[in-house]
Amino acid sequence: MARRRVPEADGIEALRSAVAGADDRQTVATAVRYLLEELAERAPGNSVEVRVPPFGATQCVAGPRHTRGTPSNVIETDPHTWISLATGSLSWDDALAEAKVSASGVRANLDGLLPLVRGSWLGGPTANT
Repeated sequence: MARRRVPEADGIEALRSAVAGADDRQTVATAVRYLLEELAERAPGNSVEVRVPPFGATQCVAGPRHTRGTPSNVIETDPHTWISLATGSLSWDDALAEAKVSASGVRANLDGLLPLVRGSWLGGPTANT
């Protein structure tokens, strides 16, 4: 499992600010990276690559390991869509239907793994259980 690089307190603070409308590059980048790390922690593996340019990418979901070249299972979206997906303000199906997410490959699906935090996250993240 990848080691966290964004301290949890910093990630939560950035996420709260981003959801509240902060649009500065550093805040959004920290929130995106924090959420990517949270996804990798909750769905460990290397079969799906989630990309949120220009701020980060992670490999997650158990299955065949990807090691070189273009991964066969790739999900890509913009930072604001990623934050919306991870916080539950946008559903996976709606994001796909609205072409806000590009997903290629048979394992490129985050339905059931999102949201990573729920409405009660204002008091701190709550596990998606």
